[in-house]
Amino acid sequence: MLTAVLLFLPLAAALLLLLTKGATARALALGASIIEFGLAVYTAFAFKSSGSASFNLNYSWIPSAGINFHLGLDGLSLLLVLLTTFLVPLILLSAFKRDFDNPSAFYALVLFMQTGLLGVFTSLDAFLFYFFWEVALIPIYFLAGAWGGERRVAITLKFFLYTVVGSLLMLAGFVYLYLQTGPAAGSLAAHSSELSAFYSLKLSAAEQSWLFWLIFAAFAVKMPIFPFHTWQPDTYTEAPAPATMLLSGIMLKMGIYGTMRWLLPVVPLGVSQWQKPVIILSVIGIIYGAIIAIRQRDVKRLIAYSSLSHVGLMAAGVFSLTQIGLQGAVVQMLAHGVNVVGMFFIADAIERRTGTRYIPDLGGLTRRTPVLTVCFLVMLLSTVALPLTGGFVGELLLLAGVYQYNAWVGAVAGLTIIFSAVYLLRMFQRVMLGPDSSFSETITDLIGGELLILVPLIALVFWIGLFPNSFLHLSEPAVTNILALVGR
Repeated sequence: MLTAVLLFLPLAAALLLLLTKGATARALALGASIIEFGLAVYTAFAFKSSGSASFNLNYSWIPSAGINFHLGLDGLSLLLVLLTTFLVPLILLSAFKRDFDNPSAFYALVLFMQTGLLGVFTSLDAFLFYFFWEVALIPIYFLAGAWGGERRVAITLKFFLYTVVGSLLMLAGFVYLYLQTGPAAGSLAAHSSELSAFYSLKLSAAEQSWLFWLIFAAFAVKMPIFPFHTWQPDTYTEAPAPATMLLSGIMLKMGIYGTMRWLLPVVPLGVSQWQKPVIILSVIGIIYGAIIAIRQRDVKRLIAYSSLSHVGLMAAGVFSLTQIGLQGAVVQMLAHGVNVVGMFFIADAIERRTGTRYIPDLGGLTRRTPVLTVCFLVMLLSTVALPLTGGFVGELLLLAGVYQYNAWVGAVAGLTIIFSAVYLLRMFQRVMLGPDSSFSETITDLIGGELLILVPLIALVFWIGLFPNSFLHLSEPAVTNILALVGR
C-alpha cells in the first residue's frame, strides 16, 4: 500500500495544482513534495524492518494480455526513490527564485514528472515500466519547450526524437520477450510481461545479441553515453534551471537503473558479447566530455559536459559486471544527483545576480560572497572526488570495478579525476577568484531561501562520503541478485 501512495501522491497534487494559482500553487507543490519525502523516509525504515515483500503491489491490469500493475521495492529501487523525493522539494524551492508564466502548470509538470520517475523505479512489469518511462518524458518536454531559452523549440524537439526512438526500440524488444514467455501463474493469458518471467527465459546467444541493442538504445540515450549524447549539452543549457536539475539529477539515473534492472539480467549473453564495445564507448565518453568541458566558456554548458564525463564512468562500472563496480554505480548515482543539482543551482544563482553565465565576464565574486564561495567549493570538490565527499566513494568503487575488468581501461578511466580537477578548479578560479569584474562590488551573497537548498545537499555530500555503508548495505542484496542472474 505504501508503494502505491508513494506513486500517486505527487500525481494527485499535480492535478490539484491545475486548479490553483500564484503563491497557493507554490505552497501546495512544495508541501506535497515534502510530505512525499517524509513518506519515502518512513518507507525506508519500514523496509529495513520488514523486507521487500511488504512493498509488493500486484494487480491485474489487462488480464487478457497478462499485463499487471506490479510495483515493488528492493534496496536499489528504494535508494533511487529516496533520491527522487529528496531532490524534488529542493528543485521546487529553486524554482521559487524565478517568475514563470503559468506557475500552476509549471509546478504541476514537475510533480507529474516525479510520478513518472517513481513509476520507473518501482515497476516490475515490462509494459508498466515502458508506460512510466514515457510518462516521465512528457513533462520535461513541456518544461524545456515552454520555459526554456531562445533555441528551446529546436533543441527540445531533438531531445524528444532521440528519446522516443530509443523508447520505441526498447518497446520492440519487450514485445519480443513477451511473446517468448508462457502464461504467468494464475493467469489465463498466453503470455506474461512480468520482469520475473523475462528473467526465466532461455534465449539463444544470437537472440540476446540483437535484443541487447534494442533495449540498451533507450538506456544509452537517457544516460547518455557517447555517441548517443548529442542532445544533452544543448538541452541542459537551454532548459530552465529546475528542468535541467530534473534531467541531470534524476532522469539521467533512469538509464543506469534500467541497465541494471532490465538489461543485464534479461540478456546476459548479449551483455557478455557487447560488454567490451560498451565499455570502450563509455571510456571515450569520459575523455571526450572532459576535453570538451575544458574548452567551455559557459558555466552551465561546462557542467553539462562534466556530467557526460562522469556518466561514462558509471556506465563503465556497470558493464564491468563486478560487485564493486555495480555498488560504485549505485553510490555514484546518489552522489552525482546531489552534486549536479548543487552545481546547476549555483550556476543559476550566479546568473540571476549577474545576468550572465559567460566565464570571461565573471571574476572576483568571492569578495562579497563568502557563503556562496564555500558552498560552490564544497559541491565542486565533491564533483572532483575529493576524499571524505560522496563523489570520492562512488568514483573509487567504479574505478576499482573497471580496473578489475581491465587494468589499462581502468587507468584511462581514472583520467576523469585529473581532467575534472582541471576544468572545474579553473572555472572556480576564473569565476570566484579571478581579476575583479564589473560584478565584484555589486553582487550579493546567498540568502536564507537559497541556503535551505544548499545546506541539505552539502550535508548529504558528507554523509555519503563519511558513511557510505548506510547506502551500500541497502543495495548489496539487490546487486548480488543481479549478478547472480547475469551469471546463471
